[in-house]
Amino acid sequence: MRPKPSLPQSGELFRPRLDEQLNMRHPLIRLAALMDWDQIEQHFASHFTSGRGRPALPPRLVAGLLYLQHANDASDEAVVNTWLENPYWQFFTGETYLQTELPIDPSSLTRWRQRIGEEGVELLLAVTIEAARSAGLINKASVQRVIVDTTVMPKAIAHPTDSRLLDTSRQHLVKAAQAHGLRLRQNYNRVVPKLAAQIGRYAHARQFKRMRRAVRTLRSRVGRVHRDVQRQLGSLPEKARLELQELLQRTDRILTQRTKDKNKLYALHAPEVECISKGKARTPYEFGVKVSVATTLKEGLVVGMRSMPGNPYDGHTLAEQLEQVGILTGTDRPPHTVIVDKGYRGVEVEGVRILRSGQRRGITRTLKAMIHRRSAIEPAIGHMKMDGRLDRNPLKGALGDAIHAVMCGAGHNLRLILAALRLYCARFGLSLRAVLASLAPRAVAQQPASA
Repeated sequence: MRPKPSLPQSGELFRPRLDEQLNMRHPLIRLAALMDWDQIEQHFASHFTSGRGRPALPPRLVAGLLYLQHANDASDEAVVNTWLENPYWQFFTGETYLQTELPIDPSSLTRWRQRIGEEGVELLLAVTIEAARSAGLINKASVQRVIVDTTVMPKAIAHPTDSRLLDTSRQHLVKAAQAHGLRLRQNYNRVVPKLAAQIGRYAHARQFKRMRRAVRTLRSRVGRVHRDVQRQLGSLPEKARLELQELLQRTDRILTQRTKDKNKLYALHAPEVECISKGKARTPYEFGVKVSVATTLKEGLVVGMRSMPGNPYDGHTLAEQLEQVGILTGTDRPPHTVIVDKGYRGVEVEGVRILRSGQRRGITRTLKAMIHRRSAIEPAIGHMKMDGRLDRNPLKGALGDAIHAVMCGAGHNLRLILAALRLYCARFGLSLRAVLASLAPRAVAQQPASA
């Protein structure tokens, strides 16, 4: 069912409104005036076409919670609990009066993310770009010159080792067998944990021959449980058989994969995780998905962000990334100039000038300065990992990778806009109406008269 409009109740006639109690010069309140909430509500309402059931949550509430979550590096539970304690967060999400109960269950954010999909979160990123344009942080020419780079978005998994993967597979097989009433010859609940711990001690002592011998023993024990469950698979109903078949297939991959193999399985619950080498001294290998990032040349605003499953070559992701930039910025065409590093060598995009690090042929002084500016995207990525949520993705599946990457870019944009609004107000000390009049004439009309 479509979201039900919220109307003032008779019991709220004598309650003070939030705009009468809060500081209307607060950056978060000014940011709320710059956001195009009507566009979000119209787009999200299209996902609710049924006339039956409970009315959906207000789209502004959910969108605001997603914005605040990624702007403040908060989990689903933390953002909902903080919303209850922070009246400025309540005003940002469209509340008129102070609320004293949780707005939603944290699990509702998971269902909303699945419902709106990648297209819905791309709209949220596009709204932040438009808000930055309304605030005067960027102009139309800013989105025509962008910097593009790739990074790794690590998945929320434990570091994959043979002993840990084998022990985890055995535990899942034993639990699944107990749940479906299968009787195993032996489950190795006491033997395997001791063996896995001994493997860790051998590795720490650099006794690799003993370690490999213990790993072979562990693999044989897990193989016995795997074959025992597989023999009894035919006695189960079809639904249970399909569930166990998927678990057996993943366990078989873990049992048969070797060090030099490709397309290895690094997490039993996340088969989409890939091992990506970025050449870093501290972390030579990262386990997650590759993400392409596009920022404006001068301002560092994120105008494009997309997950790239399959660990493709950086140059092969450029055309797709520039297409997304054109869609999100409203120009419907890619930027005319893009600055990249040497990882994009050998790639050309029609109608786009590509400037690479170290390029010298046909470079003027202006183009040389733009190439030197390419490294400005590195601190932007660092802030998204340290201040945002790009450093660890807790969402499930390839869809979770795509949604989380785009929302990390939206959170970074919100932090940039809030920092600019704080600086502007502190420097000039203007009133709310004067600030909004100078930043965005459209936002003044959205403010209540008490502002």
